[in-house]
Amino acid sequence: MTNKLAKRGLDLAKKGLLIQAVTALFVTAFAGAAGGSHSAMSAAAGALISILPNSVFMAFAFRYAGASKNDLVARSFSQGSKLKLALTIILFVIAFKGLNATPLEIFMAFVITTASQGLAMFHYGTKELRKHEAVR
Repeated sequence: MTNKLAKRGLDLAKKGLLIQAVTALFVTAFAGAAGGSHSAMSAAAGALISILPNSVFMAFAFRYAGASKNDLVARSFSQGSKLKLALTIILFVIAFKGLNATPLEIFMAFVITTASQGLAMFHYGTKELRKHEAVR
């Protein structure tokens, strides 16, 4: 990928994923300290349900770049979005049926981890935008 705009987007997505991973560790540790190992396992499952589909989507979203590959970019983005939704549903089913995890802890960890990624995108995205405007 040689497109500078796509590279900036990928770098931003990687920062968001890193923030998600760090948040997941804190949420899991807090749940474990507050409720024991079953709570930690439930929180870890919820955090992973947020992180894994986002990682898959990121791989699809940044597979292609450039105006000449516009159709490939749109198709890959669409496939990644659909796969992200399907994977999220499958992981929730596995967490509830296979792990016998606590629903509240799963959902709380999922929401907190997902929100941290969104907030990281907003923070780093506006920071990048301000830096880019200062260069002009």
